[in-house]
Amino acid sequence: MGSSTIIVILMLIPGIFLAFTNGANDNFKGVATLYGSETLSYKMALAWATITTLLGAIAATFFAEKLLHSFSGKGLVPTEVIQLSSFGVSVALAAAITVLLATIFGFPISTTHALTGALLGVGYIASPMGMDLSKIYSSFLAPLLISPIMAIVGAVILYPLFSFVRKKSRITRESCLCIGNQVISVQPQLTAGTQVNTVISSPSFPMLQVGTQMSCKEQYQGQFFGINAKGLIDTVHFLSSGLVSFARGLNDAPKIAALLFIGHSLSKEVSVATIGIAMALGGIFMARKVAETMSHQITSMNDGQALSANLITCAIVLGASRLGLPVSTTHVSCGALFGIGAVTKQAHWNSILKIFLSWVITLPVAALLGFLFFNLFNGRIS
Repeated sequence: MGSSTIIVILMLIPGIFLAFTNGANDNFKGVATLYGSETLSYKMALAWATITTLLGAIAATFFAEKLLHSFSGKGLVPTEVIQLSSFGVSVALAAAITVLLATIFGFPISTTHALTGALLGVGYIASPMGMDLSKIYSSFLAPLLISPIMAIVGAVILYPLFSFVRKKSRITRESCLCIGNQVISVQPQLTAGTQVNTVISSPSFPMLQVGTQMSCKEQYQGQFFGINAKGLIDTVHFLSSGLVSFARGLNDAPKIAALLFIGHSLSKEVSVATIGIAMALGGIFMARKVAETMSHQITSMNDGQALSANLITCAIVLGASRLGLPVSTTHVSCGALFGIGAVTKQAHWNSILKIFLSWVITLPVAALLGFLFFNLFNGRIS
């Protein structure tokens, strides 16, 4: 086995590991509203996310050249530093472990943020005098900071607008009246020395229940331009969720793939395809905790509110991908849900605060790990 083959393998392992953790933390974010609004089950939502994320990763080969360039480290540190195998390995491992820790604890953080922190930590120790920090704010930090604010503002403005259009179209939200039998199990009383070999009796009593959540699901009733409102909302919600996942694959795959092929023998197409598959597998095997956080712990939502959040997320992430801006799908989708929760007054602020704090520590944790890994690997991997 030649030295070039060994270098490729050394780059592949941490790169694939990063892609796997990215999928575990990020894959479900595009479809969290489908699961949170009970439009789809967890398994169906995850399957839809996996397919559309893979398609987005494939499309990144043709449409995301700017992101491939940005996350290669070019312009941030000197070219001779980027060519070091230890540079890419350290960045990938630092970002991967940061994302993995967040996934284990169920926090939806930004892989983009973790990569940015890792690039800063590795770049600082690799070339402290050669780093171009002027690029950091405009190319990396500004999009990450501005995008969730845009999503929150978009939700606060657009959801009331969508609600106004719904009411003007005479589409109503209907509650259900649940009538049936409530089963109550009764344990037979035993006296001393008595053996009872009978099944527990279960008499039923008439039950009347009215609600819009948990026991009874709220639905839309009416028509919009002659189309059933409920069917239209579910269809658009399903398609827009797929579009968000597609945009996430389009935005994230090239950031990770950049670590694989810059300065090494892997082609762009092979790098992006490998990353896409690893992202899909990460989502399949480890998405559950983050899925619960995104779907149920930020805010309660019906399908109309979920659709509004998705449309806002979709517009921002797709626009950013087209412009080559490294926004975080996590920040955007969570921001949209924060905004919806604020408008409907159903936001779970304790959970939102924990998520926000996890965002704050992502960059310094990744930077510290990058610093440590480059110190460990530099000179040992050539």
